[in-house]
Amino acid sequence: NRSTVAKPSLFPSFNTRIVLALYRLIWAVCLPLVLFFLYWRGKKEPAYFKFLAERFGRHKLRDKSHIWIHAVSLGEVRSAVPLIKRLLLDDTPVVTTHFTPAGRSAIMRLFPDAVADGRLTACYVPFDYSAAFRRFFKAFRPVYGLVMEVEFWPGMIMSSRKYGVPLYLCNGQYPSRSFERDQQRFFSRAKIVPGFAGVMVKSELQAARFRMLGIDRVAITGEMRFDQPIPQAHIAAARTFRTAAMGARPVITMASMVVGEDVSALDMIAQVQSQFVQRGLEKPLFIYAPRAPERFDVVAEIIAEKSLSYAKRSDVLDALLQIKSETGNAKTDIAKIDINGLDIVLGDSLGEMYFYLELCDLAIVGGGFCPKGSHNISEPLCLRKPVIIGPNDYTIEFPAREALAYGVCLQLDFSQIIDQLINHPLQFASDEQMTAFLDAHSGGTAKTLAALDDFMHPTSR
Repeated sequence: NRSTVAKPSLFPSFNTRIVLALYRLIWAVCLPLVLFFLYWRGKKEPAYFKFLAERFGRHKLRDKSHIWIHAVSLGEVRSAVPLIKRLLLDDTPVVTTHFTPAGRSAIMRLFPDAVADGRLTACYVPFDYSAAFRRFFKAFRPVYGLVMEVEFWPGMIMSSRKYGVPLYLCNGQYPSRSFERDQQRFFSRAKIVPGFAGVMVKSELQAARFRMLGIDRVAITGEMRFDQPIPQAHIAAARTFRTAAMGARPVITMASMVVGEDVSALDMIAQVQSQFVQRGLEKPLFIYAPRAPERFDVVAEIIAEKSLSYAKRSDVLDALLQIKSETGNAKTDIAKIDINGLDIVLGDSLGEMYFYLELCDLAIVGGGFCPKGSHNISEPLCLRKPVIIGPNDYTIEFPAREALAYGVCLQLDFSQIIDQLINHPLQFASDEQMTAFLDAHSGGTAKTLAALDDFMHPTSR
């Protein structure tokens, strides 16, 4: 889907030029503070302060021009994985940039062969000023750049324009609260967005917002997260675990629960368990997966205070996701912990969300039960699991609005969830509804490449 709008006659405007000059001055003054921040973060996570030269754009010169993808951290890397896989099939090498060690190391882990043979380079993004990007561009000579999701950096955008690198927003969105807030400010990201050579967005709603900002190249390409590879080892382990330890017991996974949601969520679980017991029904097992690892022990304490029976994933399963036993032999039938006697399994691990989601009949995704906004629901939907989110969905307008319309997602508060779980089937969406939704919204990678080709090689209309 393509649509165009007349572009403002002057970009950047006079006011924007003034603020950009101030922005450059702030960078010059505050660069020592940025370096101190990285040094301080490096005390806890040394990778933050390693490879410091990359943050100044310093690299050895490459023989070939590269395709440049900017994925600031782990979430954006996950979105970019299908696209990177497709681009690596061609002859042009790829360079990815990241701000966090998590994003940089994820690329190294996901594409070890491509990194080893030089087809793919992962590095830190240059500091957001012209000289750093000039060095980066000189080293990699990007054919074009793709910025994932919502990264609108003035220095990056203006440097790309200055040095003739077409820069496109990919899998893009402009969340409603940010969009409304930025319209009220004298200078904001909204003023710099027209500097993109084009944008590829998730939905018509997002396209309309970028048109309002003066973008004359807009393509609706959907959500590339629906094209993410699913770790089949996790899927197989989940099916084995459920058959061996849970039988026909209903399972609900509460994924990416954040600070401010735990007490209400656990009160909801306690009420649901009580209602099921009173009705003579087998109560569901809840898989509870906090968003951040530093919260694992905190959440365990809250669960204990609620007098809910629980075990940690690390107590139940070994590193290969096999059931631990009294003898220490994962292949024996004598389980160390009786799963069926529990109310909750606490997911105290990282990188195993597909395992937790494959276990369930229904997924409840956190973030939206507090003002922070819901986390992405693409993973459970890819596994064909119906989803419940909280009232605050502004962070995932796509695909939440579309999923609600197709009937594969519900938007409820905790009190409404209690009624839903007690009085309705956990798997409230039919196979036909789920198939229709996925058929309509998959294929984002192919749509992105088609739009990019159209942007780079426009045809006469």
